[in-house]
Amino acid sequence: MADRTFLDWPFFDDRHRAFAADIEAWAEANGDVLNLHGDHDLDGDCRRILKALADGGWLNNAVPDADGRLDVRTLCLTRETLGRRSGLADFVFAMQGLGSGPISLFGTDDQKARWLPGVAAGETIAAFALSEPEAGSDVAALSASARREGDGWVLDGVKTFISNGGLADRYVVFARTGEGEGARGLSAFVVDADTPGFEVVERIPLMAAHPLATIRFTACRIDGDRILGAAGEGFRIAMATLDVFRSTVAAAALGFSRRAFDEAASRTVARHLFGAPMSDLQLVQAALADMALKIDASALLIYRAAWLKDQGAPRVTREAAMAKLYATDEAQQVIDAAVQLFGGLGVVSGHPVERLYREIRALRIYEGASEVQKIVIARQVLAGMGGGG
Repeated sequence: MADRTFLDWPFFDDRHRAFAADIEAWAEANGDVLNLHGDHDLDGDCRRILKALADGGWLNNAVPDADGRLDVRTLCLTRETLGRRSGLADFVFAMQGLGSGPISLFGTDDQKARWLPGVAAGETIAAFALSEPEAGSDVAALSASARREGDGWVLDGVKTFISNGGLADRYVVFARTGEGEGARGLSAFVVDADTPGFEVVERIPLMAAHPLATIRFTACRIDGDRILGAAGEGFRIAMATLDVFRSTVAAAALGFSRRAFDEAASRTVARHLFGAPMSDLQLVQAALADMALKIDASALLIYRAAWLKDQGAPRVTREAAMAKLYATDEAQQVIDAAVQLFGGLGVVSGHPVERLYREIRALRIYEGASEVQKIVIARQVLAGMGGGG
């Protein structure tokens, strides 16, 4: 059982503690679906997990509540709990949130009423289409375009490394509309997967099975009411969405770390070396201490960022970037230490720590690679001092 004492921290309200207990109990009772990893039927497993999350009511937390708010601490607690048991289940939940995030944050009341209920019910699979073959971390370099035509828009271009690509029913797509140079000339659109001119070019296999694809738009016409916000606001919409969800990526990594630590600690207590439990060895104790430190430090950064956003901070760019950078990089180290403590068993295909070793790597890249987070942090720090580039 993972450490739960962090729930006593002042970052949380009683409703968060009750929520954490509820989703923990649900996860314990639904181990069969949380043991799906997409090894043989990736799309089918994603749909089965999605249905279970919808039936449990957990997808309601991926969209705004009755007051129009996304509670970031709840998002983080959900991803941490799911991530501790299944990287794929975490992915399925996360994409319902991220894929509909621009609608949640910037959609009109009509757009929200039109598109979000299906996300919460698990009837609509969502996707966030930002990255391109030559533009990932550098969002301002996007080349996919959207031009006005009559009362609608026509999209052309290619997106790649799109999570839920080929599986999603609806995509939020970022394209260049030309109101200005670079970041000033982007807009965000909502595109259904059955729209003529949309196609899935290829599915991309990963070291840890997740649905990912390259998609293409060729004279893809959409109605004018499918733009989010105003033309030219796409960069702001993308960055504000990532501002919310980067903390949740860190929370997923934290869940991975907690699982790796629990597996490793149990192993060192149970296994004997040189006539005594492994846990008696000072080098093993040092490894466990380092792992525990990284986990607690990650949790503090994550829930600080989430708490600040929930308190109404307009932007938590610096705090979210710190949380994402530290928690994902240190989770890699925690999981590597767990594999080392398991020895040969730790690299056996399908073992929990072996799965975690494959799962964690992508988190250090998507939604802003670690190197990008360092740039973000530095710019925020320097801006606060009145300097920087």
